[in-house]
Amino acid sequence: MSQAFDPRVGYDENGVMAPKAYDAILLASFGGPEGQDDVIPFLRNVTAGRGIPDERLEEVSHHYRKNGGVSPINAQNRALKAALEAELVARGIDLPVYWGNRNWAPYIPETVERMYAEGHRKVLMISTSAYSGYSSCRQYREDLGEALRDTGLEGKLEVDKVRQYFDTPAFVAPFMEGLADSLAEVRAQLAQAGNPDGEIKVVFVTHSIPTSDAEAAGPRDLVAKLDTDLYTAQHLAVADAILAGVPAAAGLEHTLVFQSRSGAPHIPWLEPDINDALEEYKEAGVAGVVVVPIGFVSDHMEVLWDLDTEAKDTCAELGLAFHRVPTPGTHAKFVSGMIDLVSERVAGADGNALKSGRDSVAALGPWFDVCRPNCCAKVMRDGTVKPTIAAVDSEVGVPSP
Repeated sequence: MSQAFDPRVGYDENGVMAPKAYDAILLASFGGPEGQDDVIPFLRNVTAGRGIPDERLEEVSHHYRKNGGVSPINAQNRALKAALEAELVARGIDLPVYWGNRNWAPYIPETVERMYAEGHRKVLMISTSAYSGYSSCRQYREDLGEALRDTGLEGKLEVDKVRQYFDTPAFVAPFMEGLADSLAEVRAQLAQAGNPDGEIKVVFVTHSIPTSDAEAAGPRDLVAKLDTDLYTAQHLAVADAILAGVPAAAGLEHTLVFQSRSGAPHIPWLEPDINDALEEYKEAGVAGVVVVPIGFVSDHMEVLWDLDTEAKDTCAELGLAFHRVPTPGTHAKFVSGMIDLVSERVAGADGNALKSGRDSVAALGPWFDVCRPNCCAKVMRDGTVKPTIAAVDSEVGVPSP
């Protein structure tokens, strides 16, 4: 690893931060309700500042209500936290793991206060989102910036963030395994239906976002070199990397679609929606689909409801064979890779990072550690500029990815 670090900014010409003596890890996630009484307060947190009445929130709460008001995401984060802790112990890395959410307990501000109270001063954050974009990266950085400011810990507690990891083998490899298994399952379904040679389409899916957010994602000079927005380009790169590692998928048609659109209907979001796309595939003669949820780290509510319920029901109505690939979750390769990301950044006794090199198996990676000015910026309704972490506020010394 290059050690040509600029002391003014703390990273080298490749956007790699100098290793530091971090003393704790923060696992940051979205959060979710854990009972019927939590649903509306949780949705108020998610939609804060948009002026959405509780009556409207109740209308969109049905998928939580049908699951007892419980989102699976918190249980999944507890499992991931435990798996990360076990991997750290196995490697002899003495770093405690804390967990904080944006929208439900344990909240990020409370977590950073606890970390400081327990003696930690340099923290490295992992978020449960792999891609660039406002909601998937910058909003986490803003949440930490606001938490440090509002708790009075700004300048006292230092929080950095691992790079976005869409391109890493940790994220891609579990999908490769799942795609191979799901292809076999769909072929078995078609054979049982008397159509063993039916066409199978591989459908990569991610969370839709407003077109304006997609257009704002990433540094301007990099985006100018792309044929599409960065958010879409990163997902397409992941899809290509997964397909390259699954011989059974060779020659199959594949596509990228979107799910979970929300917000006012007059605001454009990325399309097509998966359910609309499924109807088109049926009309084109497709017999079965393998759905690969590459936008997600775990099988939380939007995966279980939007894919395993709504998209699966759409396929049943259309007569399409269907199988959904698991998300990484606590897959051993994913957990190990997350600790690899930590090891890229943590200084050992000799001052060098515990792990040299930056693993990457997809185009556009490896991503940089420090975001550029206005990267993935979103203009707030009140015109405020939120503080961030893991970013630079001027063009001086800004690295290339």
